[in-house]
Amino acid sequence: MAREVTAAATFPGVRALRQVGLLATLAWMVLRALPRRPFQFREFLQQAWFFASVTILPTALVAIPFGAVIALQLGSLTQQIGAQSFTGAASALAIVQQASPLITALLVAGAGGSAMCADIGARAIREEIAAMEVLGVDPVHRLIVPRVLAAMFVSVLLNGLVSVVGVMGGYFFNVVMQGGTPGAYLASFNALAQLPDLWISEFKALLYGFVAGVVAAYRGLNPRGGPKGVGDAVNQAVVITFLLLFLINLILTGIYLQVVPPKAL
Repeated sequence: MAREVTAAATFPGVRALRQVGLLATLAWMVLRALPRRPFQFREFLQQAWFFASVTILPTALVAIPFGAVIALQLGSLTQQIGAQSFTGAASALAIVQQASPLITALLVAGAGGSAMCADIGARAIREEIAAMEVLGVDPVHRLIVPRVLAAMFVSVLLNGLVSVVGVMGGYFFNVVMQGGTPGAYLASFNALAQLPDLWISEFKALLYGFVAGVVAAYRGLNPRGGPKGVGDAVNQAVVITFLLLFLINLILTGIYLQVVPPKAL
């Protein structure tokens, strides 16, 4: 019996499931600690400003080529099939629904989440987390909740920035470089776009920010092997977040397309 238990504990799938369970437990602890008082408002503002300062410029710079590539590719495709008037709707919807929340989440996880993981990991190896627990201070409520909320808040704001910059970039490249008409670009967007497209985009950004914050916090709280373990935890946090984001995006997109009917012409 002991040999079977040991074999089950060392099986790779069991370890992966254990990590998933611990990550889900931390997410539940963060949700449960949200309404607790006192809320660390100063910590939230500091972390929100930090997330914004390290992600605003890269997000805007990445949004321009994303919008340009989508507009150029769709513009070339619509010219081949004789549907140039729908270039604006296709490119703008692709940017708002898909590209914008993904760009936001990737940069929040890659820039802000990695720094957050390194900070918490450094606190963990210096045993500051253990000291807080000895003093009766909940590290989840004191450290993790403000950081996760800051990641969610900045993700929502950056999503709007990426949507605007991406649509403007797509408009410029389609009209200037491909000879499209401004009126047709804007008219097709108004004809096919609807308000739920923006809501699902903002909801994705909010959820992505929560996932990025929780994963970064989990890996930061559980480093292995001293300072080198903190660096490994940062890399693992970014990779895990990227994988989860693409999976969540697939699920949310499938549900949205089934629940919300497309707008008729």
